[in-house]
Amino acid sequence: MTIELEEPPLTQDNKQVAKDLFAGTMGGIAQVLVGQPFDLVKVRLQSSPEGTYTGALDVIRKTLAHEGPLGFYKGTLTPLLGVGACVSVQFSVNEFMKRHFDKKLQGKPMTIVDYFACGAVAGFANGFLTSPIEHIRIRLQSQTGEKKVYSGPWDCAKKIYAENGIRGIYKGFGPTLFREAVGLGIYFATYEALVNRELKVHPKLTRSDIPAWKLCLFGAMSGYSLWIAIYPVDVIKSKLQTDGIKNGQYKNSLDVAKSVLRTQGIKGLYKGFLPTILRAAPANGATFAVFEITMRLLG
Repeated sequence: MTIELEEPPLTQDNKQVAKDLFAGTMGGIAQVLVGQPFDLVKVRLQSSPEGTYTGALDVIRKTLAHEGPLGFYKGTLTPLLGVGACVSVQFSVNEFMKRHFDKKLQGKPMTIVDYFACGAVAGFANGFLTSPIEHIRIRLQSQTGEKKVYSGPWDCAKKIYAENGIRGIYKGFGPTLFREAVGLGIYFATYEALVNRELKVHPKLTRSDIPAWKLCLFGAMSGYSLWIAIYPVDVIKSKLQTDGIKNGQYKNSLDVAKSVLRTQGIKGLYKGFLPTILRAAPANGATFAVFEITMRLLG
């Protein structure tokens, strides 16, 4: 049975694309500022050698002891600039695809599958940008102790490129692309389903009438659906991106999965899941709420 979702007619022009990009950038900045401490805890749990940390609270305790509160924002410059750009791509491509479907369907309601397709295309496009940004961020976040290999994002990028060229910069690209395409398909489809359900329950409401707290709630639920669906892929990606640049321990994604299952079992593919799922609600709630409110302000 096909689920049909109502969506108001959309217009497509350069001005609208510019609005989508700007609103997406604002949403991305909000996502980083809210979610960065959770993300650092997740990355360190995912990528550190077995036994380094006993859990998320141990990461927090050791980070505070050795690096202070600002340690939770290590590597923030890269995601602040990069995630702002990535989220602007995600949202602008998703909105572009929604307008494409609206034109194709000649005003007929889009289905949940249509919304998934829009998000998947947005994720695929975003994968080419987010892969090197996340790689650099993860290298910086996983540095602990006094001796640092990289002094900052630009130094990190230069050293990776010097060691293995563009291939090194795009290490972990395969699982990143899969995560983005499938994950964002689920992410945006969930959000649009929740928005349209709200409009059906309250027929007199328009999208711009939905209060900010509900937008946050819908964004939080969308974040939960994304991470529950694709978390093991993110673990594989993180392990690849903290492995040796040129001659690493792992050959490819499948080799990572086999190694984790052999040494840690299925729980190894969910390492760091708790801080990720705790981050999902505030970070994604903020992302969607800021995007929608910015779009309203832009008219």
